[in-house]
Amino acid sequence: MDVRLRRVYEPASDDDGRQRVLVDRVWPRGLSKEKAHLDEWEKDVAPSTDLRKWYGHRVDRFEEFTRRYEGELNEPERAAAYDRLRGLAGRGPLTLLTATRDVEHSQAAVLAARLRAEG
Repeated sequence: MDVRLRRVYEPASDDDGRQRVLVDRVWPRGLSKEKAHLDEWEKDVAPSTDLRKWYGHRVDRFEEFTRRYEGELNEPERAAAYDRLRGLAGRGPLTLLTATRDVEHSQAAVLAARLRAEG
């Protein structure tokens, strides 16, 4: 599957593919819905607040964050949201958006890796 990652604060690009989906639970600070240029906001796929706070975007915790988040993705609400992402990715290029500065160490990166592995 063709899954791409971008910061939601970056301008939309022709390289973004068919769908641009925000995968954060919290709306990005200071960004209007018009400027975000999203097709969807799939907040139910985001990690739990407890896991997000524990991780704190500390790269040294990314491996354990990934393991815990993979477990959370099996919970019914998140699993249903993940299935919706998989359906979008199956229809063509999908861009996952996050407000996180370090996109490669984010939940969006975990989701992209999982979708690519299944594709």
